Amino acid sequence: MGAIIIDGKIAASDLKASIKAEVDQRKIKNLPVPGLATVLVGSDPASKSYVRAKHRACDALGIRSVGIDLPAEISQEDLESKIKELAEDASIHGILVQLPLPADLDEERALNCIPLNKDVDGFHPVNIGRLAQKGRQPLFTPCTPSGIIYLLKKYTGMIEGKQAVVLGRSNIVGMPVALLLLRENATVTICHSRTKDLPSIIKDADILIAAIGRAEFVKGDWIKLGAVVIDVGVNRVEDSSKKNGYRLVGDVDFESAQKMASAITPVPGGVGPMTIAMLMRNTLSAAKQADK
Repeated sequence: MGAIIIDGKIAASDLKASIKAEVDQRKIKNLPVPGLATVLVGSDPASKSYVRAKHRACDALGIRSVGIDLPAEISQEDLESKIKELAEDASIHGILVQLPLPADLDEERALNCIPLNKDVDGFHPVNIGRLAQKGRQPLFTPCTPSGIIYLLKKYTGMIEGKQAVVLGRSNIVGMPVALLLLRENATVTICHSRTKDLPSIIKDADILIAAIGRAEFVKGDWIKLGAVVIDVGVNRVEDSSKKNGYRLVGDVDFESAQKMASAITPVPGGVGPMTIAMLMRNTLSAAKQADK
């Protein structure tokens, strides 16, 4: 029997439905509508596409959204001033600065301007610091890593006691998902480009999180029989049979890996849909915290 396909579209749709129901109830009770502000600096096509998708999700769920588009040439001071202005707006419960910023802007300084209680992207240094400390609780956790944990729990059950291997150590996915797995009492190994003998390490994994950004890098014979594979990678490979000349693949060779895995995410349609769903959940949570 083949691997269970972990369908992120279905999971995200179910989660969004529950969020919409809560937002609708808030409106009935005359509670403030959750508000999300996005800050986009420059005109990078991928970033613009991601921001549009977030606003569409807000519209579908009844969440108020505000889009702030700033020129790539903006100064650090003006960027921080705009973020602080949003921070003081009581109708805005969450602020998201779309990353990456242009190279001449200081990302950390910008993120530090977002109050902890509005850091719905979960990247404020204090929230990440709390995530890394035993006994501390961040107000929010990063959306893609949170979505990965959500899928693991929904489709595979227990994480506790499992051997988890995280392939990749980025600030956006690799490091925070490793910390979240530790919180679920998994035993975690973090691998990266300088790790020696990757196949043998991956072979020990009950849970593999692949987030290295290399097309079909992980081969099926690296996978432990019965492992759960979460593929975070989204890579373009040339394909003349496609109208646009390419197809999207993950960091795992799906065809060979699904013969070994007990469950696996597809690309696209696996982790991706969960990211925006978790952002919507964080925004609702921020509004609920503001009620107190």
